[in-house]
Amino acid sequence: MDYIKRSAEAVIAKQEKMFKVILITGARQVGKSTLLQNFKKNTKYISLDDIFLKESAVTDPKLFIEANTPPIIIDEIQYAPNLLNYIKINVDNSDKTAMFYLTGSQQFHLMKNVSESLAGRIGILNLLGLSLREINNIDFNMPFISNSEYFKKREEKLIPISYENIWEIIHRGSFPALYKEDNEVDMYYSTYVNTYIERDVRSLTQVGDILGFVKFMTALASRIGQMLNLNSIATEAGISVPTANKWLSILVSSNIVYLLEPYYNNIMKRAIKTPKLYFLDTGLAAYLTKWKTKDVLESGTMAGNFFENFVVVEIIKSYYNTGELRPPLYYYRDKDKNEIDLIIEQNGKLHPIEIKKSANPNKDMISSFRLLEKVKGKTVGEGGIICMYDRLMKLNENNWVIPVDYL
Repeated sequence: MDYIKRSAEAVIAKQEKMFKVILITGARQVGKSTLLQNFKKNTKYISLDDIFLKESAVTDPKLFIEANTPPIIIDEIQYAPNLLNYIKINVDNSDKTAMFYLTGSQQFHLMKNVSESLAGRIGILNLLGLSLREINNIDFNMPFISNSEYFKKREEKLIPISYENIWEIIHRGSFPALYKEDNEVDMYYSTYVNTYIERDVRSLTQVGDILGFVKFMTALASRIGQMLNLNSIATEAGISVPTANKWLSILVSSNIVYLLEPYYNNIMKRAIKTPKLYFLDTGLAAYLTKWKTKDVLESGTMAGNFFENFVVVEIIKSYYNTGELRPPLYYYRDKDKNEIDLIIEQNGKLHPIEIKKSANPNKDMISSFRLLEKVKGKTVGEGGIICMYDRLMKLNENNWVIPVDYL
């Protein structure tokens, strides 16, 4: 397979001028090392997945750094976090930028070590799987926002994407390896889950009950697009709530699961303060919940959840791919069951988004948007319904019908 150009290359190019160390975090196999090896073709590459190199880095980090002079790419730095102190010493003795390019697939321990060792010296990029834009080779790298300015710019690079193609991508997922010819999806995810658990979960976090962990992942995958209920999930997985909480933090820190925080303030006293649960790869969620084909998934009981999950994660990618580490994304639900699927906060404005699998949007779908008018110090910006409608159009003065192609 030819290399699929990643939107994040533009971020790395900027970071190279500003920082001595660049760290790309992300789940295993999202393309971190491939991105760096293609973007920095003539830079020496070392992977700590290699057991001998890992042993060298762990047992004698000072010699390891001395033997591998920058610029250099070090893949899977989480296996030798003690290298970070010696990288710090090295970069502090130089005026150069872009000396070390690091990748890490497990933030659970890594980010604490990075913040302690390399604060002010490091640029960080969070990489997810391929975006809809990248899969379709669309050269557009602006964070999604539901306003006229964004739509005008997005329209210049618009490529219509069929309903069938969207569901193919939702079912297949976004790992680059799955866009090679003849790569069988079920076999890929079976191997992926085993590799993730053996190399990241078991070795880095000492989880002993591997079967229980897979059962826990499956229970989470069956609840995508829903508010997090750890008691229910723990019961289904046959584990305690504290264990469920610990395992959830592992999945979040290794970029498997994303928790979308609720939007609330003192005015919205009836707002629910529980996060919503999403998988950062819909293909992995489909594999765990045994949706075997895109057609069965698209017509199944979880189709709406999967479509919502897909849209939310595409929007998250649009922020991560511009270097944003904390996308300004929230949702709203209150005790009266009013809900807004997504709120994007930007420049003092709240942009409400409804997400519908339907191709027949209507004004009733945005009735909850009016609740945001109560929020003091904020104004309600343009919003809309992201759906499978075939063209962009105004729903009313302040809201749009937004085809999924515009993500």
